[in-house]
Amino acid sequence: MKRNYKILFLVLLMAVTSCSFTAKQFNDPNKDKLLIDLITYVLEKGHYDAKTIDDSFSKEVYKDYLAAIDPLKRFFYAEDFSEFSKFEDQIDDQIRNKDLSFFDITHSRLQERMAEVRGIYKEILAEPFDFSEKEDINTNYEEVEYVDSRAELKERWRKQLKFNTLGNFYDLKNDQKKQLENSPDMEVKTDTELEVAARNTVLTSMDEYFDFSEDLERKDYFTVYINAIVEEFDPHTFYFAPQDKDRFDIAMSGKLEGIGARLQKKSDDITIMEVISGGPAWLSDKLHEGDVIIRVKQENEKEPVSIIGMRLDDAVNLIKGPKGSKVTLTLKKKVLGNIEDVTITRDVVELEETYAKSAKVEKDGKIFGLINLPKFYFNMEDYSERNAASDVKEEIIRLKKEGMEGLVLDL
Repeated sequence: MKRNYKILFLVLLMAVTSCSFTAKQFNDPNKDKLLIDLITYVLEKGHYDAKTIDDSFSKEVYKDYLAAIDPLKRFFYAEDFSEFSKFEDQIDDQIRNKDLSFFDITHSRLQERMAEVRGIYKEILAEPFDFSEKEDINTNYEEVEYVDSRAELKERWRKQLKFNTLGNFYDLKNDQKKQLENSPDMEVKTDTELEVAARNTVLTSMDEYFDFSEDLERKDYFTVYINAIVEEFDPHTFYFAPQDKDRFDIAMSGKLEGIGARLQKKSDDITIMEVISGGPAWLSDKLHEGDVIIRVKQENEKEPVSIIGMRLDDAVNLIKGPKGSKVTLTLKKKVLGNIEDVTITRDVVELEETYAKSAKVEKDGKIFGLINLPKFYFNMEDYSERNAASDVKEEIIRLKKEGMEGLVLDL
């Protein structure tokens, strides 16, 4: 990860559960307001570099938050920005008063603008681009102003989509040229056909982006807002929502409890993208890449739950579970398209790509050890379990026994 995150989530749990933490009462029934109250209290009272939450602080949060939700300035209008600007020096007051007006208006407006753009990009990509026309695009988005009209917004998207399509067209053209060198008799696609293929690739990418965006809920955007606040204290302080904390724990430990399959949402389908070697799904040999999961049934429930159209995170939460528990998946198989029920007993799955690996290399009559450490890892609940330090130590000891004369550590 690019940043070393402090686990603010854990600090907040301590604040909630510890009666002796403070005499301050956190009793707002609104979860978002309660979260704001907790975080600001913890940061003001417990952060090593506590800052004053004032107008200057407010302006930085304002700038960073808008940059986070519309970094390329392809959704908001100048009139939106003008409306938001009245909050620029008021966020500090809103934080103290647990007032979510700024977040609420930006969130609802973003949803409106994204719905508007969904129609715009489809309209643009329905027509071919003329690459012979000389145009320019400014990709330094900090210098770009917000648009004043729908026509300007459409033009901005047209240039961006044309730019993306041109990149794909260039790649397809080069690939075809290389293939011709090896197979001179192959059928050559015209520039018109390549442009269509390149444009369709961009259309698919945009569809997937907006499908993903539609799955985001208010709480996901609120996490972005919270992080715009906490990162003003220092760039290494970060708030983890519960699901983000779960992902962090899995990434840090290299372990999870579940069936051992990576999933992806395509349109409304939850599709198996990879079956993890050694996991329960792999051992069963009944789940394969490309299979679509239609329903999920827990062992203590009578009826399965349909996950068609469900958010990916919610589907994953249904499928994963504690070691030893059973889950029945209704699958639409990729190859024949038939429907099958498969029951799998969940287990601990180790993500081998997380862990340190080593090899011996002979060069000029000498033996060198090579240790690859993809990331630092440890179990935050039990450091005695497998961790990066102990694994690297074992690899060094083993390589020394095998005559290693030098060591290369690849981080």
